[in-house]
Amino acid sequence: MHYNTALRSYSAKRLEEIEHADILVGIPCYNNEQTIKHVIQMLTHGLARYYKDRRSVIFVADGGSTDDTREVAKEFQIKPWQEKVVSIYRGPAGKGSALRSIFEAACRLQIDACVVVDSDLRSITPDWIRYLLDPVLEKGYQFVAPVYVRHKYDGTITNNIVYNLTRALYGKRIRQPIGGDFALSREVTRYFINQDVWETDVARYGIDIWMTTHAITSNYRVCQSNLGVKIHDAKDPGLHLGPMFRQVLWTVFSLMETNETIWKKVRGSEPVETFGFEGFLEPEPVPVNLEGMIEHFKTGYSQFSALWREVLSPESCEAVSRAASMNAKNFNLSTEDWVKILYELAATFHTWKVNRNKLVDVMTPLYYARVATLVRRTWDMSSAEAEALIEDQAVKFERQKDYLVEIWDEGVKAPLKPAAGRR
Repeated sequence: MHYNTALRSYSAKRLEEIEHADILVGIPCYNNEQTIKHVIQMLTHGLARYYKDRRSVIFVADGGSTDDTREVAKEFQIKPWQEKVVSIYRGPAGKGSALRSIFEAACRLQIDACVVVDSDLRSITPDWIRYLLDPVLEKGYQFVAPVYVRHKYDGTITNNIVYNLTRALYGKRIRQPIGGDFALSREVTRYFINQDVWETDVARYGIDIWMTTHAITSNYRVCQSNLGVKIHDAKDPGLHLGPMFRQVLWTVFSLMETNETIWKKVRGSEPVETFGFEGFLEPEPVPVNLEGMIEHFKTGYSQFSALWREVLSPESCEAVSRAASMNAKNFNLSTEDWVKILYELAATFHTWKVNRNKLVDVMTPLYYARVATLVRRTWDMSSAEAEALIEDQAVKFERQKDYLVEIWDEGVKAPLKPAAGRR
């Protein structure tokens, strides 16, 4: 079914009544009755403290929650001079449709700045509003990505894949390209809403990296703002992140095809200006099951190693084979090997036009191997010490970029075709 708008008629009518606003704060949510009240409370306080002279709307974009998320959101009293809209979006289930409804609302209200924050945040403070909005309203930036103080085992997809690839491909050191909390200007809101993405697979888990990449490649003024500690409903990387890994990686690789002429020219990277919180707080620990991740990898090795041999170079296959013979105590898939594996997977995705989702699926165990390696190497480190390791990894992605460009057009083993029976 095709949706020409993500707004239901009652939401559209409510926006018509409001007519105009300076700031719109969007909250995509689904079954978040435990946290939504706290998030709205912090937002209404932040808007009152820092932007009392501007007209503000809090827009809750719900995915049809089966708990009391919407009821809690409706009942919570915001400041009398602020507006609140609680809506159920239209369109495919997922964050993308929620964001589409938020951006549509922002365009209809002709806002100056739009902020989006996650609905499961427990660490949000009124200051987050200022940290995100000030770069847009006061300094002329058009897209503000978040930086968080995160536990070393939180954000494994960012730390092992997305930060490295975004930095190496597009030359900007945006530390959290798939962070859920960001701000954008009126121009970028309009640009995003007019893109043909909202009913595709990208508009699920992939929407955050899609937005960050488009902001960079469209030459909008991009910065980041430190929000302090992020405490949310963290997920054990060994249990919950497989589907997200697949969708994010699929989106990153698809964007590489779209932006091929841009990223092939980029070498090295530059920092982006960073605003916001200036202290350091030790984040809550995130539980990880090291043995479980290694088990995931070894099971994948026994199932898919024949296919991996078609996708990866002989050197990468040898590195994977070595890792499969190791126990938890000395388990290792080195940074150099991981860089090559990820670049080879990107090149294969580009060459292999058939059943790409399956290709990304069978690579998931390799991601578990890399996360397990990082967990083991950083076991006795603080989160700050582990961060130095992530930076070192990102530099190695930049240094190996010529290898990516070399194999991109020819495939890892040209010509690469799916094996018979695996279509």
